[in-house]
Amino acid sequence: MKSKYFFALVFVSTSLFAQKNEFRFSDFELSTSLNSNKQFTYSLNYLGKHIIKESAIGLDLAKPLQKLVAFNLLGLDTSEVNTTWKPIWGEQDEIRNNYKEITCHLQSINSPSILMDVQFRIFKDGIGFRYIFPKQNNLQYFIVKDELTEFHLSGDHKAFWIPGDFDTNEYMYNTTKLSEVNAMDAASKEKDIAVTSLISNQSVQTPLMLKSEDGIYINIHEAALLNYPAMNLNLDKTNYTLTSTLVPDPVGNKAYLQAPFNTPWRTIIISNKAKNILASKTILNLNEPTKLEKTDWIKPQKYMGVWWEMHIGKATWQKEGGKHGATTENTKKYLDFAAAHHFDGVLVEGWNKGWEEWFGNWREDVFDFVTPYDDYNIDYLSKYAKEKGIKLIMHHETSGAVTSYERRFDTAFRFMQLYGINTVKTGYVGKIIPRGEHHDGQWMVNHYLRVAEKTGEYKIMLDAHEPVHSTGLHRTYPNWMSNEAARGTEFNNAPTLGIVPEHQTILPFTRLMGGPMDYTPGLFHFKLNQFDSSRKQVVKSTLAKQLALYVTMYSPLQMAADLPENYLKHMDAFQFIEDVPVNWSETNIIDAEPGDFITIARRGKNTKNWFVGSITDENERISTIKLDFLEKGKKYLATIYKDGADANYDQYPESYNIEKKFVDANTSLNIKMARGGGFAISLIQQ
Repeated sequence: MKSKYFFALVFVSTSLFAQKNEFRFSDFELSTSLNSNKQFTYSLNYLGKHIIKESAIGLDLAKPLQKLVAFNLLGLDTSEVNTTWKPIWGEQDEIRNNYKEITCHLQSINSPSILMDVQFRIFKDGIGFRYIFPKQNNLQYFIVKDELTEFHLSGDHKAFWIPGDFDTNEYMYNTTKLSEVNAMDAASKEKDIAVTSLISNQSVQTPLMLKSEDGIYINIHEAALLNYPAMNLNLDKTNYTLTSTLVPDPVGNKAYLQAPFNTPWRTIIISNKAKNILASKTILNLNEPTKLEKTDWIKPQKYMGVWWEMHIGKATWQKEGGKHGATTENTKKYLDFAAAHHFDGVLVEGWNKGWEEWFGNWREDVFDFVTPYDDYNIDYLSKYAKEKGIKLIMHHETSGAVTSYERRFDTAFRFMQLYGINTVKTGYVGKIIPRGEHHDGQWMVNHYLRVAEKTGEYKIMLDAHEPVHSTGLHRTYPNWMSNEAARGTEFNNAPTLGIVPEHQTILPFTRLMGGPMDYTPGLFHFKLNQFDSSRKQVVKSTLAKQLALYVTMYSPLQMAADLPENYLKHMDAFQFIEDVPVNWSETNIIDAEPGDFITIARRGKNTKNWFVGSITDENERISTIKLDFLEKGKKYLATIYKDGADANYDQYPESYNIEKKFVDANTSLNIKMARGGGFAISLIQQ
């Protein structure tokens, strides 16, 4: 429905277009203006406070050669939408999509004249906006040199950031004022990251989490990243302005586009409560509904894997000159354990020939994705898995040779179908081939989409590692179930920084804003010298916190990352991993503060049972939880997995207690979390 203000806006005299047009929705006030220099700007207030001060928009084009910064305003359209939709899987059964839309129709004053719309959507927790290029009169092909979108912040906010980079987002998060951002210094400490292409000393990646001095939480990211490079942000410390900068191709261009087209949405999510940032569905709502005709074959799942033992020195990916982990006998052991404890699948890494020469060679055809090592009997194992009622999960490490992988798509996926394998984990370690392309550039963004589309054709579920950051595309392609795209569990074994206790309290406010993360939680053994006495690394977490991560770090593909023999020592605690769902009907963000703590309760899909996870940083805390989200008048058996009295992440991480009690909606619980600790609760309706 068109707004009742539509005609008033269209027929205002052009002399008034230099004045601000204001649009209000919920607690937000969006202003747009065309100033005396014909520059189009926007600003955003929340609860009467300046969040984004007057900020310019525009694009720098190589074809046609001009900067799109000066415009005439041709008109404005407004409308309002209030609908709901049901995700195929996710954190809740139903999602409300309620926004006010404003489309500003612009025409550049340069020659050739270019038509461009800026489309805003104001939600109850923030805004999204994008550039739309309709079909042009004479010009249809564009080359983007860079994007000139600004986010002019109101002050020197506290920031949770990682350095701007074209090839990796696996950095440790830094917590500083904006004025203290130093990307080069932060990156220089990252000895564990092999491939880096830094942008500048004052560049950061999105999602970027901010907190103002007066307690306003701000998250800046993007949604629906399609046929376009990822957005990083360059910071001007003199006025706290962030300017978008896009990942380039080998000749320095950013995007090649043909009208009609639109860019991804730029998102700004805002609240005076941190927990509301985590509850936001704005990024999902800015993505299109599913493009798959049938989705009944897509199933969230819990899995184990022949994986972690390679990271801690028990086994190797390669067979020759190593201790091959992906053997028939070893895989069978994982299948037995997984089946006995009601898992859905077992991932096997190192099953296929090529691992002796995969890393650092920067050449194609290292892997063909169909040739097993001779000590890995895939015929036998696929039949054995089927007898056990579970499935093997395929691993496709590309070693960055993406063109080679694309040539083998159909062969590889037909091979999976032949053996009844319907889930694949892809990997992109190393420099990208085509040479000069980056992990986060337009070419690779399109590749990740091609994988999602091709696996969808073969009814295969996808989990991508080392990809571009997530932007909500799992709504459109629900078989694309999870990504890594951040520093996950494997970095506990990194020789330098590893993972610090606050890391998991920041990730939901940053990386997970765009979608589920395959963080691979569930470590039960914390000194990583179990099979190699020379290793000094330790996991900076308590066992109870590892359980809580199954609730706080959402993914429909959840791994139990440790070895079966380590779980056998703590089977009473392992029960939570066995019980906790991976698909949810309802989510309640109880309390949260980025960098400090998170407490989340979720109700299992189509059940009455709830599960709670709570984690803390390096500080011990007492968490008070009101169970008023439970069904009134019903009793629940609460099983509480909590840190032991002497537990902490650096001395007694394996110390935990398990307590059972009956509770109801009137119950409040006070639970102490150790340093680097947490707790998990199952609440089973009686």
